[in-house]
Amino acid sequence: MTGIGGVEMGAQAARSRALAVLRIRSRALAVALLPAAAAVILLVGGSTGHLPGGGWDVLRWVVSVLALCVLLAAAGVALVVARSRPAVTPTVTVAEESAPDLYRMVRDLADRLDVPAPSAIALTPDCDSWLEDRTHPAHGPPPAEKHHDDLAGPGGAAHRRSATAPVLVIGSPFLWWMRVGELRAVLAPVVAGTGPSAQPDIAAARRFIRGLDAAVAVASAGGRDPLSRVACAGLGWASRLLLRSCRGHAAEMERGVAAAAAERAQAVDYGLRIVAQEQVGLAYAGWDRLLTRVALPAWRMGRWPSRLDVGVVAALTELSRRDRLAEGFASRLGERPACDLLEEPGVMDEAVSLLAARLFHGGPAETGADWSPVGWEEYPEEVVDRTWRTDAARLHRVLDTLGVRRAAEGTAPGTDGPTLARVLDHLTTPDAASTAPDAPGTAPDAASTAPLTAGSDAHAAAETQNGPGIPPADPDAARRPADDPGPSRPPYGDSDASRPPVDGPGVSHPAYDDPDASHPAYGDPGASRPPVDDPDAPQPPYGDPGTPHPSYGDHATPVPTAPAEDDEDDLADTTARGAALAAGLTAQLAREEAEARPTGARAPSSAPGPAAGPDAALWDDRALPLLPLQPPRTGREILTAHITAMVCCAAMDTAGAAPALDWLDGPSLLFDGARAADLAPSVLSLVETGDPGPLRAWMTELGIRPEKPVRLV
Repeated sequence: MTGIGGVEMGAQAARSRALAVLRIRSRALAVALLPAAAAVILLVGGSTGHLPGGGWDVLRWVVSVLALCVLLAAAGVALVVARSRPAVTPTVTVAEESAPDLYRMVRDLADRLDVPAPSAIALTPDCDSWLEDRTHPAHGPPPAEKHHDDLAGPGGAAHRRSATAPVLVIGSPFLWWMRVGELRAVLAPVVAGTGPSAQPDIAAARRFIRGLDAAVAVASAGGRDPLSRVACAGLGWASRLLLRSCRGHAAEMERGVAAAAAERAQAVDYGLRIVAQEQVGLAYAGWDRLLTRVALPAWRMGRWPSRLDVGVVAALTELSRRDRLAEGFASRLGERPACDLLEEPGVMDEAVSLLAARLFHGGPAETGADWSPVGWEEYPEEVVDRTWRTDAARLHRVLDTLGVRRAAEGTAPGTDGPTLARVLDHLTTPDAASTAPDAPGTAPDAASTAPLTAGSDAHAAAETQNGPGIPPADPDAARRPADDPGPSRPPYGDSDASRPPVDGPGVSHPAYDDPDASHPAYGDPGASRPPVDDPDAPQPPYGDPGTPHPSYGDHATPVPTAPAEDDEDDLADTTARGAALAAGLTAQLAREEAEARPTGARAPSSAPGPAAGPDAALWDDRALPLLPLQPPRTGREILTAHITAMVCCAAMDTAGAAPALDWLDGPSLLFDGARAADLAPSVLSLVETGDPGPLRAWMTELGIRPEKPVRLV
């Protein structure tokens, strides 16, 4: 009885808030009709002789014109609100014939909850699940032909539209990581939300708010001519005013719907739901780490991993092996995974992986010469090795632009190729070079080790000659005394709280390497965004329809970029030569991305693709990526990544190291089957203070020859 009472209370609260939203819509309509009503009164009074006189005639004309203008404006706003396509989350639709077991499980769950079954099922590359209304005519298939013996009246279309159940959107990592029982328990409160969605008042209020949201997106797009810009400004003002008026009631309506759904779902697999919440947090941690550490380097190389969901299982299995807190999760792998509910899991995984690449990186919609899939077994050679050698080649191209000599004086003939020693000698400061141990076969280059000056005029002139953002070599370097320390630099080891962490193949992660360390993903699941709340709390998958969705609806919203001042502050902790090299690398990367952008932004063609693909017709992809994973890298991060790549290339070509894939940390370097460590602090010492001592000692210990040329792409 308590559960039934809670359901009724939540449903009644949601319905009362929905009625409040509809009253706001009625008041807006009344305000729009008020001038017309006044004009009718004046016209009727004049025709009956009750309001004679010239003043009343002028007033009748003024009020009539005003009423006509208001009616036209209100009709235009109402037409845009009714016809604008609401925002839709990019998903991959799962047809019933491709997943009959999954549809059967969801329908059985809806029967147990005594709610309507979802109209369809779709997958999203995210760790969340929710219901999404796609009853708008622009979202559904074309209407069926109407026969003469059809007895439906004029309200038949509206009745069918309101009676259609929403679409169940499931996070694809849940299907591959969770077991069937866990997925059923997690979906129970989500499926229970179809009951309140069928209530006519709640459905009407949601349609009104989604229409206002879509109208705001239309108004934000603006117009080309002054008249259309004025019309869009008026439309945006009216839509935002109504949204602000409805926001509080809409939020409370959704809370009531979520509370009623959570209360109703308590009767289904309640004990298993508590256990499944742990898997939700674990899946989110593994998915986020897989995207940022493993998938992002491949996307930057023009390759998209075609089995991301399989990768998250491997990443979480590796996490279970490393972390003592996850020992019990490995035993779950013997149970039936939820992806077995799909007829062709590989096809679905490929479609979701391509959609993830588009949403998080902005890749093309189809495979091409510069955008091809890559399997996990090919990842070390096709992604890790190519990434390092491409970065090393870019590093040497920028050094050539800066005028740095290929080989130092006194070196053996034939060693003028791309070497690591060239990079070390250029970034080494004179005071550090006097104390740092030299690698065998190398000699310090006096011209290349002299510090750069900070002459702004010479820098600007050389930037004009070489290209934007690429400063030249210091013209006074050869004439400066060798004992000139150059500009003052912060000592190595000065901890800067604003310094961003640097990831690389040699970065040590104690949270995963130390079995006694606690894992932050379990202790603080809300650090990024908890996908699902406590099973007893109101579930958030239904969202706040009163809030505009700039990620999908407002395509005019630009992706934020890091300001130039932040990059200058970041380079302040590096040497002068390091800052110049970082500026050159940043400019070179910007040019390469600008050249590749037209290829990545091409529209999807009609070429046949995989059996299951993203619903590109339902969402607008003019502003990709819609959900960028990380902000733009700073100059010091770019410089550190390129130097690390050069070190890894030298290790592979001179010491027999091999590229590898770490499921939790991404690209890694292996020596005799063991992962290399302690590389990041050594590279930071060279970048920040110009001291090559730690890096040379690290290379000497592993037998890396910095004077030997390396193979580049």
